Amino acid sequence: MNQDLILLPLFAMFLLTFGIGLWMLKLRFKAVKEDSLNPGYFQLNRGAKLPDYLAKVTNHYTNLFELPVLFYVVCLVLYAGHKVDGLYIGLTWAFVGVRYIHAYIHTTSNILKQRRLAFLVGSLILSCIWARLLVQVVSA
Repeated sequence: MNQDLILLPLFAMFLLTFGIGLWMLKLRFKAVKEDSLNPGYFQLNRGAKLPDYLAKVTNHYTNLFELPVLFYVVCLVLYAGHKVDGLYIGLTWAFVGVRYIHAYIHTTSNILKQRRLAFLVGSLILSCIWARLLVQVVSA
């Protein structure tokens, strides 16, 4: 199996994170220009109430540096340990797909029940990746 294939889901997660970050930046300018948000708010992120459209995207951007960090780590461990196989590739793409769904829900309708389900499915997929790796390491 080509070990480099594990890098493609990493790039997809990077694109999601970078895209949400750019969207957040655009919305920050909009909030200052159209909603009279004081630009000084961004020095310490305090002292004002963000418009809902900006708060959702900002919260999601922060979320992309929480659970996905464990995804980045396990992908790099798999790559460095030459353990990449078809099942890992499938699981990592499934995780990325669920994270894109989670991002869509979180930054649009933000229906908590749907968002929670996407988060839980992603967490389960990531747990399966880590558990499989643990079994491989312990049984080696």
